[in-house]
Amino acid sequence: MNLSTSKLRLGPLPKTETVKLTIALTVTLKADLERYAALHAQTYGEPIEVATLIPHMLEAFMARDRGFRKSFAKGAPASRPIPASNP
Repeated sequence: MNLSTSKLRLGPLPKTETVKLTIALTVTLKADLERYAALHAQTYGEPIEVATLIPHMLEAFMARDRGFRKSFAKGAPASRPIPASNP
C-alpha cells in the first residue's frame, strides 16, 4: 500500500476557532500522534502539528460515540450540534 496516496480517517483539517487546553499524554500516545502527524503531512502535502490534530481527532471520536450521541437524543443539553459521522 502506498502511504502517500491512501486516505486517512481524519482528512484535511478545516480552519477553526480554538481555546488552549493543557493535557498530559503517555509517551506511547505522544509517539503515535507524532507518527500520525507525519503521515497526515505526507498524505495531504502540508506539515501539521500534533497539537493541531488532537482537537479534530477528539471531535471525530465524539461524533462516532453512540452513547454520547444518544445522550443528546434524550434531551441532554448540547453546547453545539454534534457533527454527523464521516465513514
